Amino acid sequence: MLARPQPITLLSFLNSGEPMHEAIPAAKTGVKRRMRFRHLQAAALAAIVALAMPARAGDDRAVKSRVAPVYPEIAKRMRITGEVRLEATVDAQGKVKDVKPVSGNHMLEVAAEDAVRQWKFVPGDGDTVVTVSVNFSLGQ
Repeated sequence: MLARPQPITLLSFLNSGEPMHEAIPAAKTGVKRRMRFRHLQAAALAAIVALAMPARAGDDRAVKSRVAPVYPEIAKRMRITGEVRLEATVDAQGKVKDVKPVSGNHMLEVAAEDAVRQWKFVPGDGDTVVTVSVNFSLGQ
């Protein structure tokens, strides 16, 4: 019975220091060429995706002005509290272009998104993605 070949990741290949054709185990059934091609495709795709992802260095943009969220009445009555984490896309002038919830109570997300859309950030070099938190407590 043939042993199942171990998957080759881009990171393990780069760390191995050996040519790609030697990193892929040989199969006795003539499948070696197809396996090598699939591994090369996967490695190339991983490299393209890594290069295409936006940089996350924008997390240090300072907030110039904040708008407090409006606590939803139903959430107050149900005594729902907590933190809502959001990812805000900020343009070069400091305006919020887009907001996406990351975590938190779904009943509080809309109020948090509405508030963060009105925030102003310090101008920067270009568009950045900033992770912000909005806290909801009954003392507000």
